[in-house]
Amino acid sequence: MATTRVATTHWAGSLMEGSGTVALESSGIGTFDVNWPSRAETPNGRTSPEELIAAAHSSCFSMALSHGLAGAGTPPETVDTQASVTFQPGEGITGIVLSVKARVPGLSADGFQEAARAAKENCPVSKALAGVTITLEAELLD
Repeated sequence: MATTRVATTHWAGSLMEGSGTVALESSGIGTFDVNWPSRAETPNGRTSPEELIAAAHSSCFSMALSHGLAGAGTPPETVDTQASVTFQPGEGITGIVLSVKARVPGLSADGFQEAARAAKENCPVSKALAGVTITLEAELLD
């Protein structure tokens, strides 16, 4: 069964002087402030499209990795993923780095690297972002 998630943005003013709010409508968990300086300079308590992409990518990748590991008979104890999305004004999103650290009893380092690569390739958000270079850093914890 397909699902659809909804977020809305209200923006007032020009790009440089204006500001807006992003509401996570489907979950109802909040409304977040956004403006150009929070995107291109420092956040100062506001979010950006790139931070929202990073949140989506890190959670999707973690789920994909957990699912793949469990399906292979080595369910993880923990999976911690950071997604770093780089935005360059005038160019757009120039790269994403996925950094994952996981505890997976009974899995070799090579097996973990293979599972992490598969998760990166098959995560729906990775697929949606296929036009961007995505780098993977994966570490298996003892």
